[in-house]
Amino acid sequence: MLDKVFIKAPAKINLFLRIMNQRPDGYHNIRSGVTFLDLYDEVSIEVSDTNSLTYSGPFKPHLNIFDNDIIIKTLDLLNLKQNIKLKLNIKKNIPFQAGLGSASTNAASLIKGLNNLGIINKKDNKFLSSLGSDVPACFYGDDCIVTGKGDKIHTQVNFPKYYFVLVKPNIQLSTHDMYAKIKYFSYLDQKYNDLKNNINFIHENDSENDFEKIVRTEYKNIKNLLDYLSSTKDNIFVRMTGSGSCCYATFKKKEQATKAINDINYKFSDFWSYLGQNNVI
Repeated sequence: MLDKVFIKAPAKINLFLRIMNQRPDGYHNIRSGVTFLDLYDEVSIEVSDTNSLTYSGPFKPHLNIFDNDIIIKTLDLLNLKQNIKLKLNIKKNIPFQAGLGSASTNAASLIKGLNNLGIINKKDNKFLSSLGSDVPACFYGDDCIVTGKGDKIHTQVNFPKYYFVLVKPNIQLSTHDMYAKIKYFSYLDQKYNDLKNNINFIHENDSENDFEKIVRTEYKNIKNLLDYLSSTKDNIFVRMTGSGSCCYATFKKKEQATKAINDINYKFSDFWSYLGQNNVI
């Protein structure tokens, strides 16, 4: 039996994110197209004599762990036997509170690793969504449309190959706080709301991130960034991903994206940026 695994945990991109309505349990029903990038956190899991959790990399927490650390939450919910001890190291290459699924992809990779080690056999969406709304999609790790509160994953979809220029200002936006700001719901036309029997169909309204309405009103730096990205030559579309502060411009060709990121790095030298692509696995 294996006693150590190493897993790449990819960042996710929301190609669109529509907030449909609020549920009786306080969560929101959403509809989102998700794809995954060649930007990874690196998760190492080893059976050991003692329990330990360490972070490294450019986006490690300032203290030893994150506030409300999802890895600790996951281990607590799994309630592993006392005689199973784990040495965990996570190299954080993905910015957190950026809308790139940084925490969720780590939790999903932890579950995958523990499955591979034969320690657990849990991967149902109900359990995964109890860790976080993006965890089921990150566990699946491929193009999908996400509905419900994030717990329904529809996999019969393939998004085009894109090159993404990601840019994150020095602002962190928490998912909890952003949902708390929602004072409207996207009650769209009935045809759009009733895509239950053809969920993999890409609708004309699958073209926005509803959280952009909030950031354009309340966060001038993000609004200015979105406007600048929209002016870049040859971009197909510009969007904010998830509920975080990372925005992106999308291109068909790598040379177009390379030109754009060079200009962006000059204009926004203090911001984090990354040129990535989807559908690489």
